[in-house]
Amino acid sequence: MAAYDQLHVFFFPMMAQGHMIPTLDLAKLFASRGVRATIITTPRNQHVFSDSIVKATQLGGRIQIVVLDFPAVQAGLPEGCERLDLAPDDLVPNFHAACAMLQEPLEQLLQQHRPDCLVADMFFPWATDAAAKFHVPRLVFHGVSYIALCAWYNLRVHDPFKNVSSDCEPVPIPNLPHDIRLTRLQLSPVDRGLLDSYSGELMKQVRESDVASYGVIFNSFYELEREYADYYTNILGIKAWPVGPLSLRINAESRAERGDKPSMDEHQCLKWLDSKAPNSIVYICFGSGMASFAPNQLRELAVGIESSGLGFVWVIRKGRDEEAENNNEKWMPEGFEERTKERGLVIRGWAPQVVILDHQAVGAFVTHCGWNSTLEGVCAGVPFVTWPMCAEQFYNEKLVTEVLKTGVGVGSKKWMRSGNDGVESAAIAEAMKRVMMVESEELRSRAKAYKEMAKKAIEEGGSSYCGLTALLDELTTLHHSSRKH
Repeated sequence: MAAYDQLHVFFFPMMAQGHMIPTLDLAKLFASRGVRATIITTPRNQHVFSDSIVKATQLGGRIQIVVLDFPAVQAGLPEGCERLDLAPDDLVPNFHAACAMLQEPLEQLLQQHRPDCLVADMFFPWATDAAAKFHVPRLVFHGVSYIALCAWYNLRVHDPFKNVSSDCEPVPIPNLPHDIRLTRLQLSPVDRGLLDSYSGELMKQVRESDVASYGVIFNSFYELEREYADYYTNILGIKAWPVGPLSLRINAESRAERGDKPSMDEHQCLKWLDSKAPNSIVYICFGSGMASFAPNQLRELAVGIESSGLGFVWVIRKGRDEEAENNNEKWMPEGFEERTKERGLVIRGWAPQVVILDHQAVGAFVTHCGWNSTLEGVCAGVPFVTWPMCAEQFYNEKLVTEVLKTGVGVGSKKWMRSGNDGVESAAIAEAMKRVMMVESEELRSRAKAYKEMAKKAIEEGGSSYCGLTALLDELTTLHHSSRKH
């Protein structure tokens, strides 16, 4: 541990569950190698980090938290709106504007502490300039896959949809290692040129800061995205270090406590799963992000789950699925839970996802293909039923279904953050049965192989272990160089 105890690294995640949780995992990883880590956050998000750090006694006080006041009201947000998923859709630009107002207090911290490195979220492109003022190397933490960033780059440079007349025609993304095809409808509004100038400008700044920064940290491992890791580094020419999967490094005691407090007691959930046969349960969860289903789509999902005849654990989120909360689940088919109570478990709110996926009873994962969830499924060795909705999820789906070949899609056709719909119950049931019954042996065999690769990657001598060592060695060299001058 002493090798890197001279290093002090700042970590600054965007205030959203899907960004804060992996950044906390990353800070713990650095601290486990002796690095002094400081996490920057805001008052209402402090508990996400402090509760976990207090329990991580093995880190020996190597992680600290610094709190910056969040200028919600000044940016036109409701008071206390300090997390992206709490901001109404029309106020998302205001949220990013509030984040940008944190540049000056960040600079004051950098000036005061002079850390050896700043690991800042992709959505804080201004952090590169802030760090440069004090000669602090800034690393970008995207929290997304290599394949997504490679696809984004080639979409922007080559514009393959320019002369395509149909929104539904699959078009290959040029120059990628595999034949990855998407329709225009599956692109984000930014990539389709449909969003307001603010969002387009933000993504432009994000891309530019990638190039201007010292490099990029990936929550991935080389064996999972080999061709895309090579492409990103060798063709795009951006320094990068894969150090994941971060979720694999979390000790058993902390796994149930990542993120929010679980809505159902972990032991109650595990007791239910213990009563089920191995590989007999489908776990259905669509992450902590901003995407939400339309009420009729939630109903189609319920009908599909029931008609599949399979055992399941279904996580219905509160908050973003406002229809589920405010309308008292009027979309839910009458008597659904009573009819399925012997084979199904419904969890309303936050679930201990890593714990559930690791249980031997779970045989498949219905997911939105968010990168955190995708990696957690890979680490559990379960095949996927893919249902991308927004962000970079359609690229991750292609990785799972066409490159890794560990999943089957439900046929999601349109990038849509709010009111997502269009997938029929029959397609949902069919995809679930294909993964659990028809193609289960070959899908599960490949999924188990990637699980073993993930484990080896983080062990001493593994690709991610060595990736982190290489990064820390570089930072140590910079540390000694800066002290000489």
